[in-house]
Amino acid sequence: MRPSPILQVLKYKHLRLTTKDVNKGFYKGNRTGAMGRHTKFGGYVIEWHKVRTYVVPEGLNSTKPCLMLRASQENGGQGEIFADISRLFKLTPFVSDTIRPLKGTYPSKEGPRDPQLYLDTWKQQNGVD
Repeated sequence: MRPSPILQVLKYKHLRLTTKDVNKGFYKGNRTGAMGRHTKFGGYVIEWHKVRTYVVPEGLNSTKPCLMLRASQENGGQGEIFADISRLFKLTPFVSDTIRPLKGTYPSKEGPRDPQLYLDTWKQQNGVD
């Protein structure tokens, strides 16, 4: 898409395009990248090496926020209201836990013919050694 000749003279072509400069369907994105790929059957496969994970800084899980201290002062020393506040600071990946692993992916080069994989699957399904 090129600007009209009048806008080219006015140096408009050096400005970045925004979603308001062009018609519908222009998606600029935010450069996050895809976390997987589409299959030929219309599904989506998560590539776990591309999923963003975050490491909790040292000491963050053990510290109590100032909000808990303030609430305990306002309630006459009862800080039990925010006892479950530690769940607010738990960092998790952006992929839902409900997504099941794709069938047909195997950890070894032998694929489905791996004897150790067969034994592990048999133990998991039968529960008996």
